[in-house]
Amino acid sequence: MSISIDEIDSVDFSDAADASAGKLPPVHPGEILLEEFLKPLGITQYRLAKEISVPQRRIGEIVAGKRAITADTGLRLSRFFGMSEGFWVGLQTDYDTAKAKDALGEVLTRIHRFEALAAG
Repeated sequence: MSISIDEIDSVDFSDAADASAGKLPPVHPGEILLEEFLKPLGITQYRLAKEISVPQRRIGEIVAGKRAITADTGLRLSRFFGMSEGFWVGLQTDYDTAKAKDALGEVLTRIHRFEALAAG
């Protein structure tokens, strides 16, 4: 579909402007680990666990979205995959923040920013 420049003023973009419309749920870092690293590289969860010296259960729980990536595990994953030290923990922080923001919903809209009184 195409529109001319003359028709642009009559197009309703309200659904595109609404940030919550069609919003995708946050992606757990474990899903990224599985879909973007383990599967494409042909690495099993068992092998990864052995290579980075953690229990296999830890990797399984992370991949299942039931466990967070801690600084300890994040550093190990970063070393193994050649990523920056903060990559995995950053993904986890972004995920946790998005989940908290969704859970808090209207509570956040009722919290006003503190503004110090001007010293007089």
